[in-house]
Amino acid sequence: MHLSVGTVKLVGIQEKMFEQRGWQKFDYDISVARWSEVAQKKGLTVLEDPKMRAKWLQCEGTWFVGVDALPSDPTGRIGDVDLKGTVIDWLSNVDTKPLHPAQLSVMFEGYPKPREGENKAAFGYRLNRDAAHVDGLLPVGKDRRRMLKEPHAYIMGLPLNETSPEASPLVVWEGSHIIMAEAFQKAFEGHDPQGWNKIDVTEIYQAMRKKVFETCRRVTVHALPGEAYVLHRLALHGVAPWVKGAVAPEQGRMIAYLRPELVDLSQWPFLT
Repeated sequence: MHLSVGTVKLVGIQEKMFEQRGWQKFDYDISVARWSEVAQKKGLTVLEDPKMRAKWLQCEGTWFVGVDALPSDPTGRIGDVDLKGTVIDWLSNVDTKPLHPAQLSVMFEGYPKPREGENKAAFGYRLNRDAAHVDGLLPVGKDRRRMLKEPHAYIMGLPLNETSPEASPLVVWEGSHIIMAEAFQKAFEGHDPQGWNKIDVTEIYQAMRKKVFETCRRVTVHALPGEAYVLHRLALHGVAPWVKGAVAPEQGRMIAYLRPELVDLSQWPFLT
């Protein structure tokens, strides 16, 4: 039986690695490289826009969050370049809603600094635990209770410029998706999926993060333009601090992220 992401079957070595680790890296692809080249040029324009900087520059100027900041269309096309390549073929049968404009995530030397409104404990978590999270479980209300508001199908990262591996890379806890899947299946069991977005999973989420930190291997994922990586939607992941001496262009470490939502949200807490 093949592991699947949504409805796409993953075969061979890639299937086994993704099944066990919860993430998979893809080698250089000329089609991805072309897309990344155009996205990088568009991204520089975005970074220079004062309105975008005012909206998205956080952590005392060390992180440009850039949600939906790149002008890619619902197919992923940016400028006159289609989003295609091996990684796209690998995900071609995933049943998702149209793609959102790609996130432009940019890290600068000195990351992390405290984010506006972040208390000492929250900043400590950012600094010491890479602000580790499962995407789509958003903090709601003044008590910031975690609820499933964005049932993503997967997370795809497309590097836009070349940096050294120490320039705030992606961090993922291998196997964390398996722990999260078991917990959230129990949390949502017996509830209509249409109401999952109102279920408070804060305590479950916090307990599973603790278990992941204790039992799963933390790894950094570094890639270059033309390469790509995909994370399972339930994988615990974050961003590592910028290591002194890391090498990156003046515009920082730039990565485009796409997180399309599932059409069938009942698939969300499952591995397949």
